Amino acid sequence: MMVSSPFGGGQGPAGLPRLPTPPTGWPIGSYSTYGEAQQAVDFLAESEFAVTDVTIVGVDLMLVERVIGRLSWGRVLAAGAMSGAWFGLFAGLLLGMFVNQGGFALQLLTGLVLGVLSGLAFSAIGYRTSRGRRDFSSASQLVAGRYDVLCQPRSAEQGRELLAKLALRPPPATA
Repeated sequence: MMVSSPFGGGQGPAGLPRLPTPPTGWPIGSYSTYGEAQQAVDFLAESEFAVTDVTIVGVDLMLVERVIGRLSWGRVLAAGAMSGAWFGLFAGLLLGMFVNQGGFALQLLTGLVLGVLSGLAFSAIGYRTSRGRRDFSSASQLVAGRYDVLCQPRSAEQGRELLAKLALRPPPATA
């Protein structure tokens, strides 16, 4: 996956544009899920098709936020303590490796304790300042209403024919 930069111009790896650019090509297939579109491009690749001419485009983008659970002081503080503990262990490990004062275990324990305390403090401050405006945790995902497979005009007809053959194949048997 390549991330584009608004500061770089010209072409990126494999001739891809560095700046966000609308896709080009003719539609050769449309699918309701990304997995189906990916399966179509895999089929094209297995059929020795020039997949460098192909682009998968998500159309009608939506941001989907799935609510995972309700936040409470206990959950917020536990999550803060855990994230602080991991950071503290990492800092203690670095201190133990590079500082020769005290024992390695003491450096690790010090990092752990300070990490937990700072994680608790920062999570409590963050939750308190939200004043109950967002008392839930969630996971966000960018999805499309449909996924179009586009192909450069020079090979679009061949791609359409191959994808028509894929559509005629019986679905795989499930166990």
